[in-house]
Amino acid sequence: MLELQDLDLQLDVVAHKRKSLPEHQALAELGAEKAVVDRELVAADTLVSDLRREQKKADSDVEQVRQRKARNQQRLDSGQVTSPKDLENLQHEIGSLDRRISDLEDAELEVMERLEAAEATQADLQGRAAAFAGRQAELESSRDAALKDLDEQRATLGDQRASLAAELPDDLITQYQRLRERNGGIGAAPLVGKRCMGCRMELAPSDLNKMKATAPDVVLRCEECGRILVRTPESAV
Repeated sequence: MLELQDLDLQLDVVAHKRKSLPEHQALAELGAEKAVVDRELVAADTLVSDLRREQKKADSDVEQVRQRKARNQQRLDSGQVTSPKDLENLQHEIGSLDRRISDLEDAELEVMERLEAAEATQADLQGRAAAFAGRQAELESSRDAALKDLDEQRATLGDQRASLAAELPDDLITQYQRLRERNGGIGAAPLVGKRCMGCRMELAPSDLNKMKATAPDVVLRCEECGRILVRTPESAV
């Protein structure tokens, strides 16, 4: 029975290790950080896309005004316009177009600067996302290796437990399991001297006398904690 208890405690340790692997916590923290970066990256991608469209439009607007100015300048230089009033209007329009081009180029430059900053932010976030992905892969690989090792231990211990449990009466196993559930995983404990090593309490003389009078094949129970008591060479009974 004590061997069974020892195997169960080892299985409990393995189960605890599986749940408390440092990789689990690291992956959870990494996932939370990555989620923030992913949201920021989506926003950065959207902003870059919008600014590229805006820059394309700004480039187109400047080019259209430049072409219009070039046509007017060509008319002016060709001598096709002879009327003084028309010449004055044409020169005035060319001047207006120059000012319009200047304004559009300023707007174009402002968009380019905003785009450059947005692309720098995007690149930084992409780098961080890639680093997160690399770190995540490393942690998952480490976690999977640890879980594989623990699962192998669990399988070996489980086989040993099954073989051992098969040699014990079913009703005793059932009783032991219930006691384990009620007593923090300890259903059976050795009796060392006069002390139950499950609850660490020393048994009363009257209880010890009753145990001494009990047949060796009778299951003993601690009167203090209710656990199954197992006689050992160090027992006082």
